[in-house]
Amino acid sequence: MGGALEAETVRMNGKVEILSEDFDPTAVVVEPLPPLAETANGIGYSGEDDVFQVKEMLNGGEKEIVLGRNVHTSCLAVTEPEANDEFTGDKEAYMASVLARYRKTLVERTKHHLGYPYNLDFDYGALGQLQHFSINNLGDPFIESNYGVHSRPFEVGVLDWFARLWEIEKDDYWGYITNCGTEGNLHGILVGREVFPDGVLYASCESHYSVFKAARMYRMECVKVGTLISGEIDCKDFKEKLLANKDRPAILNVNIGTTVKGAVDDLDLVIKTLEENGFSRDRFYIHCDGALFGLMMPFVKRAPKVTFKKPIGSVSVSGHKFVGCPMPCGVQITRMEHIKALSRNVEYLASRDATIMGSRNGHAPLFLWYTLNRKGYKGFQKEVQKCLRNAHYLKDRLRKAGISAMLNELSSTVVFERPKDEEFVRRWQLACQGNIAHVVVMPSVTIEKLDYFLDELVEQRSVWYKDGSQALCIASDVGVENCICPAHK
Repeated sequence: MGGALEAETVRMNGKVEILSEDFDPTAVVVEPLPPLAETANGIGYSGEDDVFQVKEMLNGGEKEIVLGRNVHTSCLAVTEPEANDEFTGDKEAYMASVLARYRKTLVERTKHHLGYPYNLDFDYGALGQLQHFSINNLGDPFIESNYGVHSRPFEVGVLDWFARLWEIEKDDYWGYITNCGTEGNLHGILVGREVFPDGVLYASCESHYSVFKAARMYRMECVKVGTLISGEIDCKDFKEKLLANKDRPAILNVNIGTTVKGAVDDLDLVIKTLEENGFSRDRFYIHCDGALFGLMMPFVKRAPKVTFKKPIGSVSVSGHKFVGCPMPCGVQITRMEHIKALSRNVEYLASRDATIMGSRNGHAPLFLWYTLNRKGYKGFQKEVQKCLRNAHYLKDRLRKAGISAMLNELSSTVVFERPKDEEFVRRWQLACQGNIAHVVVMPSVTIEKLDYFLDELVEQRSVWYKDGSQALCIASDVGVENCICPAHK
């Protein structure tokens, strides 16, 4: 091959092609939406860009789900250095150009990020000096191992901060910084299973998919509980399903903000339902999945408290969501009395371990510690108020534009009718489920960004419905009072 730029390869249509010398490293990668294609077996690719399409059976009917593009069609191939690369520097120049183009793409995609609960407003330049170190917090956060390049003092400082937030004494809790929110749920449910090996796992049907993943991984019997129109767990249905298994302990996932609608389960009512139906505190374990709202609710006036003063077993939150972090991470806190069932001595580490993973990212505690110190309780309170205020602004503007929309109390997740065009959905990175989509208003989402989105949505809807077709009715998803389709105006 010739120069390094000529050597850049991508896989297209099963072939390897060479990019020409006029390759522009500053160009933004364009992601047009390919056409859909149906397949006999219900799952397959579509068009030259290979979009996955899946058909699922749901409530007795067939439901079509459009998945993202098959990345194998556009991956950046790894190529071997040429013999003279060390002297010419072509390979380094090639890689620098690819990374520069990628950075520009990230900047562009960040401008249109609305559907997922990530705070993109952060600056960790001060921590750049530490990126040259392989920091690993393997094993128990509270017991040093023989591996000396760790950040345990920062990790335990972060854990103590969350312990104070959720009102549990230092000597009474155990926890660690996880690699993501899912790991927090996997750990919390595992602790519940170890405390009650014959327990039944209960979770509302609007719980995060990781809860049901945990049930499959641990081979637990899992009972799905119905929800109210808001997405909150239906405690009447919960009572019926509890009584069907009244001789077995209950392990319950309580949502502090559901994935799609941002609904908060009534923790006090859940505990009351358990106790009124014969489940004493030594016969149930509650894990609170607070991925996003677990860190927002303590700063909302009149919000119910998530606290270990109530009979809960564990709480988990994500660190990369409301806090904001360049890599996925999370925090898991449980009671010290429960962790003994999981913890094991590991001679190889000269430590103990009760975590899900072995090696753990030692940089994540540094990012969390840095932000908690910079913002503090007052800083987070201001950001929560901003998010709630902007969420109400978005909901009101949607309704004024004739678009059905719902916003739960205590939530910054605005649910509305699913846009008709999948290219629009992908452009704004909206999370969709059935006939609804949502925007999660985070600290990095400004009024200007919401106006940009709303103006574009209104303009596109005038095109989608110019033939006289009508907008979707989403009353079954958001309630009649929130639906303003022609039938419910």
